[in-house]
Amino acid sequence: MVTIKNKPNKPLAEFVERLLTGQALLVDSPQNVLEVVGILKSYGVVLDAYSKNLIYIADHQFLVFFPFFKYFNGEITPQKLLCHWWHDRINFEYAEYCMKSMMWHGGGGLDAYLDTKEFQQRAQAVIKAKFATNPLVMGINQLFPDFLIEQLRVSAYYSGLGQFWRVMADIFLNLSDLYDRGEIKTIPQVVDHIKAGLVADALKPITYAVKINKKVYDIIPKSLGLTFLADTAIPYVEAVFFRGTPFLGTVSLNAQAYQIPPDQARFQYGALYADPLPIGGAGIPPTLLMQDMRHYLPEYLHKIYRQSLRGEDDLRVQICMTFQKSMFCVTTATILGLMPYPTDSSEPSEQEANRVYLEKWMERLNTSQIRNVNK
Repeated sequence: MVTIKNKPNKPLAEFVERLLTGQALLVDSPQNVLEVVGILKSYGVVLDAYSKNLIYIADHQFLVFFPFFKYFNGEITPQKLLCHWWHDRINFEYAEYCMKSMMWHGGGGLDAYLDTKEFQQRAQAVIKAKFATNPLVMGINQLFPDFLIEQLRVSAYYSGLGQFWRVMADIFLNLSDLYDRGEIKTIPQVVDHIKAGLVADALKPITYAVKINKKVYDIIPKSLGLTFLADTAIPYVEAVFFRGTPFLGTVSLNAQAYQIPPDQARFQYGALYADPLPIGGAGIPPTLLMQDMRHYLPEYLHKIYRQSLRGEDDLRVQICMTFQKSMFCVTTATILGLMPYPTDSSEPSEQEANRVYLEKWMERLNTSQIRNVNK
């Protein structure tokens, strides 16, 4: 008598097959291509602004205890101040939210370096130079030796995320240009473009230096060997796409309610998991990003939103739903870029290794919005 054991169903098995055959996590259709390229164009414009501001803060607002004008990029005028108070501006608070999430979750060489003695020695040199004539601050530094060092750790993340977003902004804006010229027509082409950009800048050095009294102090020297892909891109995807942070008002922060996992590694509040419907509510940080992107939507995408059932009444929610589609394309590019062997490998052992690798990713994405974006 023959006993046949049923193989356990792997989560999202159909998506594993799609990735192995050169497709993406997002189904290919002209509508999806238009939406993804359009939203990434808007996102690229916003990321360009985010990147410049984060790098400005890292370079010019480090160890400033009350940085009232950190969002002004050094250009403080009455008109700009009035626009800021009227909230007619880019919401740089969202960029800081992503930076704090990335720092909190950690990962990568940047996170490891900031806990080393080498970083502490470099930080102390900067602190002494910055406050050489300020005995009060130097006294505080003696009493609380980790306080100012922690501020420089934050500044390092400002710079690291700013450099990461600089690359991504260029990738997304170039994608839009190619689409406008008719060179991008499918979702796999979108993914290939993003993957090519990630690979091209994979080894781009991540460095950070500040100038005090005309002298440059290296905080993250080039000799350290930190790079774009391993030390900023992958930790960013892990922190913002997958783990994220629970939004205030959507879950209970009471430990007895058990609504938040006790282990950060089990967090599933990132961009790939979040429900778009709460967008626009209080305590939902992505609302700021959707508000920023609405100002830079290409007309062909804005037209689709206006023709929807609710028109512009739920514009931010519609933007968020499209943005989620685009992030699954970016995730596809990341997954394929990190795959151990080429997808077209004919070696059985390599094919099996690729399959196991993809199945592990799909286990993580099983509770994400992947099915909803493909409806």
